Amino acid sequence: MRNIETWLDEYGVSHRHPTNKMIHWICVPLIMIALIGLLWAVPVSAAWGLRSPFFNWGVGAVLLMLVYDYILAWRLALGMTLISLLMIGIVYGASLLPVPLGWLAAAVFVLAWAGQFIGHGIEGRKPSFIKDLQFLLIGPLWLLAFVYRSAGLPTGRRHAHP
Repeated sequence: MRNIETWLDEYGVSHRHPTNKMIHWICVPLIMIALIGLLWAVPVSAAWGLRSPFFNWGVGAVLLMLVYDYILAWRLALGMTLISLLMIGIVYGASLLPVPLGWLAAAVFVLAWAGQFIGHGIEGRKPSFIKDLQFLLIGPLWLLAFVYRSAGLPTGRRHAHP
């Protein structure tokens, strides 16, 4: 398994143009929120007997992502845990709106991915996930690593700047 430094450095290669970076700061969180919302909207079997609104596929996916993050870089995973809780709260709030959550999440998902591809068009490089799907999980960590470094917090990596 690659270490966090290798993942973040490799991700950074196709994210150097300032406009592409700015687009990623907007679209990566929106994609995460939309994906949680899309999975949240998929019904969970009532046969399991749990009635909590937080027992759903969206929260399950977040938990799996966090396990991956903790294996890669526990310091960044701590931050991702807090961010994930905020995103789950946003999706829960959206689930209470009169608009179907699945449709709202799908619209955000499509628009945010369109933004990502526009950013990569400006960058002149293909998105990293085309090479390896794991980069879909690295993007949020890459952004968070920048926040950590800006705050002087250790990330578990030595260098590089998003």
